[in-house]
Amino acid sequence: MSSQESIDAARRLVMRYGWNAAAYQIVHPSFEHWFSKEPEAVVGFVRRGGVAVVAGAPVCAETALPAVVRAWEAWCAAEGLRPCYFGAGERLRAFGSSEGPYAQVLLGAQPVWRGDAWEAAMRARGSLRAQLARARHKGVAVEEWPATQAQAHPELRRCLSEWLNRRGLPPLRFLVEPSTLGHLRDRRVFVARREGSVVGFVVLSPVPCRSGWLTEQFVRGRGAPNGTVELLLDAAVRTVCAEGAEYVTMGLVPLSSRLRPESPHPFWLRVLLGWVRAHGRRFYDFEGLERFKAKFQPTEWEGIYALSKEPRLSWRSLRAMAAAFTEGSVEGALLRGLGRALRRELCGIGALLQL
Repeated sequence: MSSQESIDAARRLVMRYGWNAAAYQIVHPSFEHWFSKEPEAVVGFVRRGGVAVVAGAPVCAETALPAVVRAWEAWCAAEGLRPCYFGAGERLRAFGSSEGPYAQVLLGAQPVWRGDAWEAAMRARGSLRAQLARARHKGVAVEEWPATQAQAHPELRRCLSEWLNRRGLPPLRFLVEPSTLGHLRDRRVFVARREGSVVGFVVLSPVPCRSGWLTEQFVRGRGAPNGTVELLLDAAVRTVCAEGAEYVTMGLVPLSSRLRPESPHPFWLRVLLGWVRAHGRRFYDFEGLERFKAKFQPTEWEGIYALSKEPRLSWRSLRAMAAAFTEGSVEGALLRGLGRALRRELCGIGALLQL
């Protein structure tokens, strides 16, 4: 099967069985695909250091999940691979708890809106309405663009580049792939413009089995006034809800404090995750991201997990999951991130000295 045939086959199954919020991410050339005909299923994964890192969970009917996981893991064993699942939802977590042994790590939580919860949140929060009004007053207008217009538009690519250049880490891959503009089939794009220039955009990907959408990217360009992202999200969510969407999520907040793991993580992992949350702002503002998403008052927070086929999570599995997000080595990505952080701090000091 050619690469494009594999992607097309994976897409067909995702659009039929996709339940995990990040299921559509596997419709991308960066993933390998494992298929099962009976029961019908697909697994999107990458190989890192002898580990098969799965994007979320197998895509299949809920009743078929146990049989699919067993068949997939038998294939991994034959290939000499350890199966790990990054970004799994409650279905796979429950299976792992009952089947074992699976090491489980609570990665964080994702906010979810159901029914008219978004509309109710916007009515209840005067501060949110003020943000929308501020952006509109500055001349920001939002419209949905068809995929044919968005995927080749230089203004969107320029805006994306500005956004990526401001981030603490180099561009990540796997479940946070930044290059979605070239793969917009089934996705939706809402664009914010001011005085004819693009200042931001939101990309939504489908969650078919929940009649829902994931706000996969919300990008703010350099010239975007305050309230631009809020205006984009409001327009996008209101549009899909008006069309009958029953589920909307903004995706994972890593290391969220909203939920607690059912069983304690290993001591070394608790120390590592605590250190990252306390000192990782140079790379990623986890607490700021959580505050931003929480202000929209979600209906609930869903736990998102990593599972590994072993009694306790090993350093090898953790490193493989981290490597799935990077180009090259994990250590190289961290060094590049430190370099970016240092340059940003030096620029900030230089600006202060000029005052």
